[in-house]
Amino acid sequence: MKKNASQEGDGIVTGRRLEGQESASFLFEVSWEVCRQAGGIYTVLRSKAPAMIREWEDRYTLIGPWDPVQSPAEFEETPVPPLFRKAAAVLESLGYTVRHGRWLVSGRPRVILLDPAETAPRRSEIEYFFWEHHRISLLGADSLAHEAVAFGHLVELFLSAVAAETDPGRMIAHFHEWQGGAAIPELRRKQTPAALVFTTHATLLGRYLAMHDPWFYDHVPFVDWAADSRRFQVEPQVLIERAAAHGAHVFTTVSEITAFECEHLIGRRPDLILPNGLNIQRFAAVHEFQNLHRLYKERIHQFVMGHFFPAYSFDLDQTLYFFTSGRYEFVNKGFDLSLDAMARLNARLAEARTAKTVVFFIITRRPTRSADPAALQQQAGLQEIRRTCEAIQMQVGERLVAAVAEGRNPRLDDLVDDYWKLRLRRMVLAWKSGRLPPVVTHVLEGEGDAIGDRIHALGLLNRPEERVKIVYHPDFISSTSPFFGMDYDQFVRGCHLGLFPSFYEPWGYAPLEAMALGVPAVTSDVAGFGSYLQSHFPPSRRRGLKIIQRRYRSYADAVEELAGWCYEFTELSRRQRIALRNEVESESFHFDWSNLSRHYDEAHRLARERAFGASVTV
Repeated sequence: MKKNASQEGDGIVTGRRLEGQESASFLFEVSWEVCRQAGGIYTVLRSKAPAMIREWEDRYTLIGPWDPVQSPAEFEETPVPPLFRKAAAVLESLGYTVRHGRWLVSGRPRVILLDPAETAPRRSEIEYFFWEHHRISLLGADSLAHEAVAFGHLVELFLSAVAAETDPGRMIAHFHEWQGGAAIPELRRKQTPAALVFTTHATLLGRYLAMHDPWFYDHVPFVDWAADSRRFQVEPQVLIERAAAHGAHVFTTVSEITAFECEHLIGRRPDLILPNGLNIQRFAAVHEFQNLHRLYKERIHQFVMGHFFPAYSFDLDQTLYFFTSGRYEFVNKGFDLSLDAMARLNARLAEARTAKTVVFFIITRRPTRSADPAALQQQAGLQEIRRTCEAIQMQVGERLVAAVAEGRNPRLDDLVDDYWKLRLRRMVLAWKSGRLPPVVTHVLEGEGDAIGDRIHALGLLNRPEERVKIVYHPDFISSTSPFFGMDYDQFVRGCHLGLFPSFYEPWGYAPLEAMALGVPAVTSDVAGFGSYLQSHFPPSRRRGLKIIQRRYRSYADAVEELAGWCYEFTELSRRQRIALRNEVESESFHFDWSNLSRHYDEAHRLARERAFGASVTV
């Protein structure tokens, strides 16, 4: 499609301006996670933005809630362009602020942010009419449900005002999750001329049920959704989700496994599957990714030395780094399965008398009081040792050059001042610790911790004789981390294997990100990503991407399969691991949004046909 360039009101050269009566369609995408990270949808929207901009240019607009904490860091405000001025005036006349600007991510998509907090004076009225029109009561609902309905009210006002200034049949609105889809019921009731798409990335009820039922997928067809939504005290949220799904012209989800769940828990079979992708170019390192692995592995080595070596040491050249990460959902994310498999792996490695050591990192987020002071002190001690050794190295180097130039063959001990010898001796004595390396890097807040309890029950306490060491890091990794000092994707590049054998995972970005970074990974057949691999990748293209069978199978068998595969991985040579990394990285380009955004195009075309009886002309 040939596109014309013009100057928009916010000073950015864009495609054709859509003031008033334009023939081209334009697309709004609505989500609770625009310019604010709360879960995986943030990654979907952020990574997909460049592909959407290439297709839609400035006819694509994201709508999200204003968050005074997170939004300012990701949002650059600009003047409201002509296209939205009348709609902004409508909301401002009611006392609501319309913030227009650019999301500071690749592609810099146009964004509208609306503040649910501004509805406080009218909150009772909004919720009353929501009940009267749609029979959804918020009595007893949590604060998120109240905020979502308030946000939905603002979105409905804004889209209705834009539609009133636009030719019928030109607006497409795509909503994500129940928090973003709360506007759909009222848009349909008012017959707003917009084609509506709703995507659920995980059913709310399914997430709760999976945590409490080890045979969840067998029992899904027999679930009483109304009774269980009351049992888990999420009835208002489930009703909003169902209203959005049934009110949309096109209902979609991200995987076949979630479509099965939607059919029984939401009561509508999704019309289309929209698999999640990534902006793979952001991760691509072409021929450099092996060098990057070596660089970031060395940084992990530094952490491991500081964490373990005050108590005892092991051969870092014979050490492999495994990791798991994700939201703190002990069963759903497969943390339980991974830990049980590590216990069995530990026994097998000990029985085999191997020289290999596995350090297993658990990266998640839960409330903490602070970093463990003793663990921080050990890292600081290692840095002091490093600085001292570098000073000695410099002194020895200079004196050695001078001595050799004079024709002498000095003893190395004579090249170091007594000051540095004494300082080094004192540091060595202070460095050694009489306690075992800590399992947890932070002091946890509150009572009860499923991960810590399982680690202690399994006896994985970082004793010298154990071949599998555990590092439980209850915070996300970033460049400001006092322990690692690097971003999450750098940490992943430095590892050897990612474990994500989830029990409930509608898609699962973690193994896909590992794949894009050239790191072999484990997923499961009940994760959307794993089921997609099974459907679209023959076994010959899945080397380095292990799919653990969890559906129609006992937990014990799944643990045994994962432990066995991890043991096989430890027996690979360095050359074999490099080959796996090459294969995994090369397959990741299948998941670039340039290949997968076509599924979104199909959803928007179908919604246009159902809403207006016409094919989409972008």
